[in-house]
Amino acid sequence: MKDPRYQQLAEQVVGYSVRVQPGEHVNLRMQDIPDAMVVELIRAVRAAGGIPHVDISHSVISRELAMGATEEQYALLGRYRLQRAEDMQVHICFYADYNSFESADVPANRMQLVSRHLKAASDLTCNKRKWTVLAWPTPGMAQAAGMNTEAFEDFYFRCCLADYAAMKEKALKLKALMEATDKVRIIGPGTELEFSIKGIPAIPCCGDCNVPDGEVYTAPVRDSINGVITYTAPSIYHGIPFDGVRFRFEKGRIVEASCNGDNAKLNALLDTDEGARYIGEFALGINPHILHPMRDILFDEKIAGSFHLTPGQAYEEAPNGNESAIHWDLVCIQRPEYGGGEIWFDDRLIRKDGLFTDPEFALFNAKNA
Repeated sequence: MKDPRYQQLAEQVVGYSVRVQPGEHVNLRMQDIPDAMVVELIRAVRAAGGIPHVDISHSVISRELAMGATEEQYALLGRYRLQRAEDMQVHICFYADYNSFESADVPANRMQLVSRHLKAASDLTCNKRKWTVLAWPTPGMAQAAGMNTEAFEDFYFRCCLADYAAMKEKALKLKALMEATDKVRIIGPGTELEFSIKGIPAIPCCGDCNVPDGEVYTAPVRDSINGVITYTAPSIYHGIPFDGVRFRFEKGRIVEASCNGDNAKLNALLDTDEGARYIGEFALGINPHILHPMRDILFDEKIAGSFHLTPGQAYEEAPNGNESAIHWDLVCIQRPEYGGGEIWFDDRLIRKDGLFTDPEFALFNAKNA
């Protein structure tokens, strides 16, 4: 029997997240997604008057291609992807991580080659088109979340089908506060950091470009960051796990980087290009239903009581001049079970131990706090 939540999710993504209009060409980029979900997306696009196009991929095949990637091969693929990005008005991407470490053994120089040639298409999609990205629930994700498969699926659909309109109403007020702020100070275990966000727009994300969603992001003034940060959430990038990542900044640049793992691979990522050692995004996680990390950034960056500070490319909507082939959202959770911490905007304490101090933003506090 068909799961009715497939249709509900398809209709929410098409009707609310990207708001497909009659005549728009919609690219459905599906990685390891059940056919039944793809069919519901096609139907929802058609019902909205859009024209669906489907691009199917599989992570195992993508890994094998990346293992032998050549400049000629990915220059051609990059041109194809860019043309497709230009031809479509809307991009909807669903991906399923059946094995988060599928690409862990792909050499760093190969992954850098792949990222470099696909960057133009990604930039155009993110900055010039309507788009949304969703992670699909898998047993591997359930395991990473410490839940059984059925319970995780229920959690997933609860998060994805949330009342994002109500969230956005409050997020717009947080946006106004961030845009009125100059200095940000963050303290916590292994973290003592200061930077400016003056003059850079803040963007509320409430079910539009990501589902599940729940963040308000901006960017630091590129050369303003000084101090140290220790991220409390584990991460994965290009299939490589990184835990306990610690950066030291001088005038915006990461001058020291270490982790509880392979420091050589960590620094290789940061040496992808000059912009990889600068920060392109600062964001507050505000989804009260998402509480614990599971190495999936579409969930982890939305965790209630968290923030992320992202090495690499800045978004055009919140530009600070930083450009890079990478955009690596690293998350620090500040609720007490993760060590606590404080965030100050100018001379005002905004969040303590993961809880917003202003009752206006209580909607964003963790449901079990």
